[in-house]
Amino acid sequence: MEDVSSTQKKLSLNGHEIILVGTAHVSALSIEEVNTSIKQEKPDAVAIELDEKRLESMKDKDAWRKMDIVKVLRNKQGFLMLANIVLASYQKKMGQPAGVKPGDEMAAAINTCEELGIPQEMVDRPIAVTLRRAWAKNSLWGKCKLLAALLSSAFSKEEIAPEEVEKLKKESEMDSMMSELSSYLPKVKEVLIDERDRYLASHIWQCAQKYGENSRVLAVLGAGHLPGVVSYLEKLSSGQVDAGCSDINEVPQKSVGSKIASWIIPALIVALIVMGFVYGGVQAGRQMLGAWFIWNGVLAGIGAIIACANPLVVLVSVLGAPFTSLCPFIGIGIVSGILQALICKPKVQDMEKLSEDAASLKGFYKNRILRVLLVFVLTSVGSSIGTFVAGASFVATISTFFEKIIESVKAVF
Repeated sequence: MEDVSSTQKKLSLNGHEIILVGTAHVSALSIEEVNTSIKQEKPDAVAIELDEKRLESMKDKDAWRKMDIVKVLRNKQGFLMLANIVLASYQKKMGQPAGVKPGDEMAAAINTCEELGIPQEMVDRPIAVTLRRAWAKNSLWGKCKLLAALLSSAFSKEEIAPEEVEKLKKESEMDSMMSELSSYLPKVKEVLIDERDRYLASHIWQCAQKYGENSRVLAVLGAGHLPGVVSYLEKLSSGQVDAGCSDINEVPQKSVGSKIASWIIPALIVALIVMGFVYGGVQAGRQMLGAWFIWNGVLAGIGAIIACANPLVVLVSVLGAPFTSLCPFIGIGIVSGILQALICKPKVQDMEKLSEDAASLKGFYKNRILRVLLVFVLTSVGSSIGTFVAGASFVATISTFFEKIIESVKAVF
């Protein structure tokens, strides 16, 4: 391997020459470096850290007009969309001081290739798969930390100077960031970095083989992926690993335990309320039933109020949460989010300013699409908290009943 510069690696593997150009996704210098490298190297093909869907969105400037927020919620993709918007907004904010938009260096690579007649290959994993895997592989605590990290980055007022962005391409800076991410969110680092290192390397290698013996391929990818991709390419060329990635190109299926749990929790809630009627009498049973409706409904309603939802949405959240919490197929967040979208229909300007508004708390309340997502998240969280609080109170109540029964039995004997 030859280190052309701190951001470029040149590898000769089994007769193939692979040039890796590491970029910062919001760097003006990266755009210039990508253009210059392609023109100087004139490779047989250029591999780009994009997937086909992101390429389509990049080329179709009016793609945002086709977004259907109701369909997103029905397909249970609310959290996925929120994460995507926040990440895009954060990258856009980073690039503003230098006048660079996220992905400009990838667009520059595509434009230069088209000018020179060089084939392009999209070698990244679909973003939807990556985000779903990051969410699915995290524990409940990990999910909370991930949401907190996303929201803190969205609302951060810190401005990053262009020279700070350039530092992100240096290995020492990148190592520090990866170490910090690994310790704070190890599963996220595994999915966003480690798995994609392997995916990118495998598809770059397949690209080199596709263009025949002695092919020359130039790959444009984030600087943070350089060490991992180099390592995987060397293993691929030596036959230590194969280029298959099917195991990391799909969302992990729910375990049998989690599927059972989605039914067991509602069943336990119903069983505890029935036990309240049986062992505590009608009055105690009614109290438990009332507590279930109050905790679930009120907390979901509070979530809707915090999100400044339409009054009808608040009412539906209060009345619907106790029932949807007992149904594994649909949550109150989906119901309330869809209703909010239908009552306060998003406008064209909401779609146009999506990433811009996502950079501030005020923007979340002003933008109708973001407001829908806010309603979805906060009512979901409120109802979930209500379920655990009410469930815990039921267990305590039933325990008290059994203690009284045991004391009565002891008194008799």
